[in-house]
Amino acid sequence: MKKVDYIIVGFGIAGVSLSGQLLRRGNNFVVVDHPRHSATRTAGGVVNPVVLKGFTAAWNAKEFLSYATPFYSELEKHLSSKFINEVDILRVFSSYEEQNQWLVASDKRELSTFLSSKIYSDHTTNWINNYGYGKVHQAYQIDTKQLLRDFALHLSKIEQYRSEVFNYDDLEIGDNEIRYGNLSARKIIFAEGASVLSNPFFPTDAVLPKKGEYITIHAPGLQLKSVLKGPFFVIPMGKDQFKVGATFAHGDDTLEITDKGRSQLVLGLQKILHIPFEVIDQEAGFRPTVKDRKPIVGNLPENENIYFLNGLGTRGLLMAPLIAKWLLDYSEEQIEILDEVNLKRFFT
Repeated sequence: MKKVDYIIVGFGIAGVSLSGQLLRRGNNFVVVDHPRHSATRTAGGVVNPVVLKGFTAAWNAKEFLSYATPFYSELEKHLSSKFINEVDILRVFSSYEEQNQWLVASDKRELSTFLSSKIYSDHTTNWINNYGYGKVHQAYQIDTKQLLRDFALHLSKIEQYRSEVFNYDDLEIGDNEIRYGNLSARKIIFAEGASVLSNPFFPTDAVLPKKGEYITIHAPGLQLKSVLKGPFFVIPMGKDQFKVGATFAHGDDTLEITDKGRSQLVLGLQKILHIPFEVIDQEAGFRPTVKDRKPIVGNLPENENIYFLNGLGTRGLLMAPLIAKWLLDYSEEQIEILDEVNLKRFFT
């Protein structure tokens, strides 16, 4: 029997952040994960502190960003990897009204460090910006597939990663011990994203999976190194390839890519590009969202050694490192979790 402190189920950005935190703390753990179409694997990887639809700061943006940035840098060094790319986000305006809204927002204290106070206009580009654009600072891009691949390989080498489907029927829960196969752990953390809906221990109405689709295009004439935000994000991936997305496919609970999603993305692109492009790939994934738009962190009232980290939604890369710390601070040091993210809000 192999004894560890934690079993972590799932290895999207929540599982990655928990694993990074546990390595920092010197805890023994094993990750159990079956790679599939998770939100992290499908995502464009943009770490963005601003809600660009209404020009507002994301919830707790400054605190999340100031913690996430050194966390990822430290993990990059630890893995001898390269998955962080510093980029500006260019928010394309569709009217003079949006220009004015941007300027008002950039003058607000909570946004002044993130939004340029200047309206840019560059008509020599291969994308349409008749009303100009603004720049989001302190954003960056993470190659999520590279991060997951390199971290899983590192953990596999030290026998702390198992690529397999987790079988809930094999889980044995005691007062002071969790057993799973040949593993004995003090605690288990489920960080499964939208797959948590199959978890028999989880309150199933707490997470709402939202399907999103991306396309990848080949556009040699675009010559764009920044992330472009028009109707959708256009994200440079290297070699003249760009990831475009994502859609919100309400009511679609399949992981199938669709003609509807592809058409929606292509039409959005045609509104801001005036160069030819070729669609070379299409992906779909589920975002784990929550009704009150806040993450889910904590343990079960009746099984205190069963923990969850979920509901990170569209800002998982921004929030996950610090939220993973909150969970482990609670688990190891009994530091209370904020009420607004605590899992127990679904049991009261």
